[in-house]
Formats: sequence, C-alpha cells, structure tokens
Amino acid sequence: MTSGIHHITLIARKVQANVDFYVGFLGLKLVKRTAGFEDAAQLHLFYGDAIGSPGSLVSFLVWEDGAQGRVGHGQPSEIAFAIPSESIGFWLTRALRFGIATSGPAQEFGEPVIRLKDPDGVIVKLVGTDVFSSKHVFDNGEVPKSDAIRRLRGATILTEKPSETTEVITRHFGYRELAATDAIQRLVSDSGDIIDVRNAGGFWTAAPGTGTIDHIAFRAVDKAEVKALKDTLAAEGDDQTAVHDRKYFFSLYMREPGGTLFEFATDAPGMAVDEETLGSHLFIPAHFTGDREAMTVMLPQFALPGEERFAARELPFVHRLNQPDEPDGSTLILLHGSGASETSLLPLGRKAAPHSLLFSLRGRSTEEGAPRFFRRLTPFTFDQADIASETEAFAATMEDADVGYGLDAARMTFLGYSNGANMITATMLLQPGFIRRAILLRAMNPLTKLPDVDLSGIEVLIVTGATDPYAPHAPALENLLLERGATVEAITISAGHEIGDADAKIAAEWLSSRNG
Repeated sequence: MTSGIHHITLIARKVQANVDFYVGFLGLKLVKRTAGFEDAAQLHLFYGDAIGSPGSLVSFLVWEDGAQGRVGHGQPSEIAFAIPSESIGFWLTRALRFGIATSGPAQEFGEPVIRLKDPDGVIVKLVGTDVFSSKHVFDNGEVPKSDAIRRLRGATILTEKPSETTEVITRHFGYRELAATDAIQRLVSDSGDIIDVRNAGGFWTAAPGTGTIDHIAFRAVDKAEVKALKDTLAAEGDDQTAVHDRKYFFSLYMREPGGTLFEFATDAPGMAVDEETLGSHLFIPAHFTGDREAMTVMLPQFALPGEERFAARELPFVHRLNQPDEPDGSTLILLHGSGASETSLLPLGRKAAPHSLLFSLRGRSTEEGAPRFFRRLTPFTFDQADIASETEAFAATMEDADVGYGLDAARMTFLGYSNGANMITATMLLQPGFIRRAILLRAMNPLTKLPDVDLSGIEVLIVTGATDPYAPHAPALENLLLERGATVEAITISAGHEIGDADAKIAAEWLSSRNG
C-alpha cells in the first residue's frame, strides 16, 4: 500500500483571486487546468510542486458566483502545507506585505503553525516541519527555495463519529494513530502527512458551496488496489461507491460514516501525461464529445502573476469577460435570453466575433427564480417600470465598464437574444446615444409607450425565426426602428425561437462587412 494524501479538492468562487493567492502568494505551481470531469462548463485547477507530485496537490472546482458553503461536521475544515520550521518568520512577513491577516504562530503537536484564510475563507495552515524533502520544490522566482512550501502537511476533518472516521482512514488508507488531545486524534501516513480527526459533536452540519473543502483523495498503488477497495466496501454493504478514470489518475469515491467524501486515487499516470510544461494548456476531458471550442469559451479566464490581465471591476450586473487569442480592439456585448446566464451566449459570441472581447452580462430581474433583464407580465407584455429602471442601470453600468475595462465605445456591438434582445431595443429607445450597433435575435418591441427619439446613425441586424411565436412582432420592430432613423437589415431564417450556428454565421458576416 502507498499511504498518504494524493490531493485535496476545494471549491472556489473567483478564479483570479484563487490563482493570485495559491500561485502568487503561496508560490505553488499551476500544474493542470482542465474543464470539470462531471461538468465541462466548470473550470478545475490543480496546484502543486514542480512536477505535480501526489501529496503536493490541491485542486479547485471553480463555481463562479456560486453560493457560499458552510463549514461543519461531515467535511474537512482546514488544509495544511509544510514549510521548513525556520521559515515561519519569512511567511509572517510575507503575509504582512500581501495584506493577508494571520494568527499565530502557535504550537500544535509540537509544530509551529500560522493560520490564514484564502480569498474564499478556507483556513490554510502553514506548518513548520522538517519531515519532507525539498527535492521538487517549485522555484517561482520570488519565494526562496529554502522557505518554499514543500508539499501538503495534511488536513483536519470535522466529524460527529470520530472513532468510526478514524477506523476507516486507518483500515483502508494506511494511516496509524500518532497522538491525541481531548478533541483531536492525529493520524500519520508512511508518506509523513497527517490527518487530524476532530470531534465535532454538537456542531452544525456542513453545507457544500464555495469556500469549503470538497474531499480528500488518498494514494493508491494502482487500479487493482482501487478495485479491491471497491470490492471490500461492497462486501461490507457499501454499494454507493463510484469508480472513475480521471486521465491523470484512476479513483474511487466513497463517504465515511461521519459524512466526509473520500477519494482513493492512483499515482499513475500522473499530471505530466499530456503536457511537458505543466499547467500551460487548457484541457477538455475526452468524454465530452460536443463543440470543444464552445466549451472552452464558457470557462472563466485568468492570468498568472506577471501576465497581462483585466482587473476585475465591481459592476451592478454580474458579468463575464472572455478575451480572444488575437484581439482586434472591438467588443461584443452579450445579453442572454430568459432563464439563461452570462455564459450562455459566449459560444455564439465567439463564433460571431472571433477577435472581439466578449463582455456578457446577467439580467438582474427574475421570473420563477430564473434571470431576466426585465419582468414579463404575459408572453407578449412586460413590466414597463422594470424596463425603465433596468435600462437606466444598464446604461450606467456600461459607462462604468467603458472606463473600468478601457473599452472602445466606437467599436462596440450589442448582441441580444430574446429577452436580452428586447433589453437592447428598449435601451436604444429609452437611453439613446450609447448603443450604435446592435444584433437582435428573436426580438420584439417591449415598450407600450414609444418615445420620439432620433436613432440616426444606429445600425441594427434583426434575425427572426420563421416559426418563432414572436415572429409576427418582428415587422413592427423593424418599422419602429426605421421610422426613427436607424439603418436596419432584417433576415428571416428557417428556425423557431431557438438560436444556433446559422445565427452566428449571419452575425459574423454582418459584423465583418462593417469591420472590414
């Protein structure tokens, strides 16, 4: 048996803050960036030592704007990294320089420990210990190798059933009891890392979400050992285990009696199986067979320390930026349809404008819990007060975004679908001046009172589905815009209310004819 921790997986909310903390502050190496194995729209990052060794790895599932979780029993509560014992002072000084609050140092089981929190509030311990070698320490050019993080020291598990939790870890994963206090049993592996099992009887239960630790993965020798554990658990009546090939390791998931999720993962084939320079490419798991470019564009982007980046801005509308590989200085503003989100139109937007910055917003109104840009009263009538207030907020948001992100208003196109298209229409009429070019997919006029505004100089493309229930309203929208001076091109295609590649192609050709 190869005992010890393979990796620990957590849930993060904002990817850039996460990268800045774990790579920029802690000095870990980004060793892998992939889409999630269960959800291709979820970014999954691995950090570790220079070669991505098992035992050095922490991974993050990125839930952008996900709900905050709650730490409680049935879940790990903190992770710990090993640093040289004499480096505690270095890290206290570094935390002060980075503006990161710390507590300690304090002695825990004879080791000096300082505690701090990552951007999502996860407790991270830096533990002074000389158990581990510095053979594969990552040299980031800023943290001296003599002070750098060696690997994971371990994790703390909160449980209402400490004896049962301990029994599972010692029997199945090769740990043994090392020491204990009134509340904590410390377990150690042959690899030298530790698991602290803390009695959390009377504490509240955990709730998954951002700022929590999802699971701990322990090391397995090979697939045979993973399958043997599955058979053992099944013989004991646990048929809720699941075995997966994660490309970089083969693993089993299980829950211990206290509720914490464990994984049993092989060392091989390892993080270097698909790239020589670890962490340099984004990978989509092979079992996702759809449009891989569309999957890629829906994942949040980030910059490593020292790379050019867009500094995140707080705006009234939740939003997502996606930068092209070869930007041309133009921006495509995307407004989704009812019930969608700021990521929904990114694939279509990238096909329509390969070289544009994509700036996609999420509507702030809701209908049965689903986002919209303004409320609907009936399928064809809308809340006029909501439209007025939201178009005003949208116009103000775009003014802030122009300044905050350095957008070129003269090279900006607004593309909306359904409710998003209607939002663009209403904004052109109620907040004239800043929308100069618009692409409206499956749109209608949402206003009951039509303002007498001059839309001269505005270019509009309207794409209607021939069998769309909203199609009968498209001619009135076209005439309204023409009467107020806009230049309008209206196209009807063989489609319903849904949109797809045909819309992207038409939008791309229309934009190309104007940008060329």
